[in-house]
Amino acid sequence: MSARTRPLAGLYGGNVRAVLERGLKVMARQNWLVLVSGFLEPVLYLLAMGWGLGGLVGQVEGPGGRAVEYAAFIAPALLATSAMNGAIYDTTWNVFFKLRFARLYQGMLQTSLGPLDVAAGEILLALVRGLLYALGFMAVMALMGLLTSWWALAMVPVALLIALGFAALGMAVTSYLHSFQQMDLIQLVLLPMFLFSATLFPVEVFPTGVQWLVKALPLWHGVELMRHLAVGHLTWASAGHAAYFVVMSVVGITWAALRLRRLFLR
Repeated sequence: MSARTRPLAGLYGGNVRAVLERGLKVMARQNWLVLVSGFLEPVLYLLAMGWGLGGLVGQVEGPGGRAVEYAAFIAPALLATSAMNGAIYDTTWNVFFKLRFARLYQGMLQTSLGPLDVAAGEILLALVRGLLYALGFMAVMALMGLLTSWWALAMVPVALLIALGFAALGMAVTSYLHSFQQMDLIQLVLLPMFLFSATLFPVEVFPTGVQWLVKALPLWHGVELMRHLAVGHLTWASAGHAAYFVVMSVVGITWAALRLRRLFLR
């Protein structure tokens, strides 16, 4: 098999940094308001649900059967959701515009950049956004007294892992979409996943069959892993949740790079 016909031949040009630097400059000049709004959404959820509804709910059962306040129960879940939303919106709507309207990737791939450079650069840009969200949300949790274990510090890198998985998958899926009507399908998937991934109430409230469906969703794995770290309850299940996102990230990045090569380097 020749070098040109190997599955990964010609994918990488060794200059991911150029794609990332361009994205950061655009973010600093034009997208700061989007960043602020994306951060405020989960914080407002936490304040409204944690303080408002939490006053009625009281304590709920957390990881390991430990009773926690309702605000402490939903805060890790909202951090996972924030990582998901930031990554998905950055690698769907943002990528969709660059791909279908600005034709930016076509120009990039006429240079020494390869499809893997473009995919990795866009995904890293989404991770920068995810890092800002995670740090800000962790600060809010600390001010509210919701951090009860030193393991909670690991929630920041885990938020990046969650963002990486969703960003890679989001970019790959977006490469198949051609219209704004099709882009609306993304929200049609995200909203039910947010509502049914045990973010606001324990998964045990669902019938057994629905529980298995929920546990197949990526956000549920992120929510559970965040809750384990928040209280310092780490088990083999925690490692399984992390492994889910590692696999998801590898599959998504490879899929996105191969898809870009097929679109523009025929």
